[in-house]
Amino acid sequence: MSESSSISRVALKKITPDVSAAMGSLHAAAVSAAQDAKLEPELLELVRIRASQINGCAFCLDLHTRDARGQGETEQRLHTLAAWRETPFFTERERAALALTEAVTLVHDGRVPDAVYAEAAEVFDENQIAALVWAATVINAYNRIAIATRMAPKS
Repeated sequence: MSESSSISRVALKKITPDVSAAMGSLHAAAVSAAQDAKLEPELLELVRIRASQINGCAFCLDLHTRDARGQGETEQRLHTLAAWRETPFFTERERAALALTEAVTLVHDGRVPDAVYAEAAEVFDENQIAALVWAATVINAYNRIAIATRMAPKS
C-alpha cells in the first residue's frame, strides 16, 4: 500500500556520504563473494527480486526486474516469482536460494529454519551459502533505504 506525502525525505548520499559509500562497498563485496563462489548472476537477480517483492520495494523491483530481463530472464518466470512454490518454472537450486532468501528476509517469523538451511546445503557449498546470505542481507538493507527515503522507479 502506498502512502503519498508532501514531506521531503532525506537524501542519504548527500547527508551521510561516508555511510552511503560503505553500503556501496558492502554491496561490491557481496557481489565479489558471489562471483568467487561461482553463483550465477541470474540467480542473484531472482534473490534480489524476491526479497524486494516481500518488502514491497518498488524501486528495487523495477531495477532488478530490468536487470534480470537484460540477462535473459523470461517474463513468465518474473510474473510467477512471487508464487514460485506453485510453479514448475524454477530449478532445485533456484528454489533452495529463494527459500533461503525468504527466511532471511522474514527472519522475524521464526529465524532461518534448519530445514531451509539444510535444503540450501544440499545444492550449495558453504561459500555459495555465505554469498547468498550476503546477497539477501544487502538487498534487504537497500529495500529499507529505498522505502524509508521514498525512492521511486524511473518512469
